[in-house]
Amino acid sequence: MATPRLSARDVACWLLKTASDVPELAAAAPGEGVRLRRCVHPTYRLGLLLPGQPVLLWRSGPAAGVRAAGEVLAAPADGAVEVLLSPLAEPVARAELLTDARFRGAEVVRVPVGANPSHLSAEQLAAVAERLAPAEAEALARAAGTSAVGTNAAGPRGGPAGR
Repeated sequence: MATPRLSARDVACWLLKTASDVPELAAAAPGEGVRLRRCVHPTYRLGLLLPGQPVLLWRSGPAAGVRAAGEVLAAPADGAVEVLLSPLAEPVARAELLTDARFRGAEVVRVPVGANPSHLSAEQLAAVAERLAPAEAEALARAAGTSAVGTNAAGPRGGPAGR
């Protein structure tokens, strides 16, 4: 059975994976934007990847989870996409995200070795956003073009019931 193709309405946020820490992000303070080019696999998805869309950086491996958030700066070209990413004040671990039923079906969980870019649905993005510091969640919501995507007034890690 063939995997159905994504459409723009399926993608609330792009997710770019990395197997190692990104030195430029490691040197930046939380909230400080860092311009990066990340490799992407040539696929129809690149036609859906547009400037201004939200993007998360996912660290793979034993320390897997969300490490940075930002937005796409330019359409993909020459096998890479330009993004503006800010390291999170506190990474959101894969293990923590798996405690939330909304995130368990995320492509990065189902197909962890899949090529960039991956994506999150609106529900999956909300599961991540609820675990971010309020300013990080608001910035992600602005990039997503929504109001306070899953923000949590209690601050990071104080998510609502159903997590």
